[in-house]
Amino acid sequence: MAASPYTVSDVMTHTAVAIGREASYKEIVELMHQWQVSAVPVLEGEGRVVGVVSEADLLPKEEFRHDEPRLPGQSEEASKADAVLAEELMSSPAVTVHPDATLAEAARIMARKHVKRLPVVNGLGMLEGVVSRSDLLKVFLRPDEEIDEEIRSAVVAGLSPPDRVDFTVLDGVVTVRGPLRDRSLVPLLARAIRAVEGVVDVRMELD
Repeated sequence: MAASPYTVSDVMTHTAVAIGREASYKEIVELMHQWQVSAVPVLEGEGRVVGVVSEADLLPKEEFRHDEPRLPGQSEEASKADAVLAEELMSSPAVTVHPDATLAEAARIMARKHVKRLPVVNGLGMLEGVVSRSDLLKVFLRPDEEIDEEIRSAVVAGLSPPDRVDFTVLDGVVTVRGPLRDRSLVPLLARAIRAVEGVVDVRMELD
């Protein structure tokens, strides 16, 4: 019983918007607005990712607008209120992901680091694309027919003849019906079906 071989490279945006260290505050804001993104990678050299500037890095300029003068030892957020270049604004090192990472791995990184977008880098740290939360949700756009075909070939086909079950897929929800002699297979079967990309839920209605 094998899960879908979906990786970050299958859903990421290959044409990524990026900036250099010397990009100005206003330039970054204009770029984010133009491309409707919440963060941009900062590159140096041949395209190595050295940091990320997000909306959270830009907001202190407004948040601390009236807090003058700013003194040494203030919070990092307050210090960013005076920043005007990407290298002063960026969060570094950048939180990144490799293109061969699974979608689950990318989702866990986003949740743990509280970010909405991840630069996708190769083994040398060079930018290959960007993956966002909405990209990770693309798998739920898979047609029911495609999910059905994968479950039949990768999951149900592995059951022995006496334990053959049937199932239906509707809006990504898989309902499994039929005889299953070995009840210990129920959680294994449910887990294998749930691992198929695009499955929203699994309902077991077994004899």
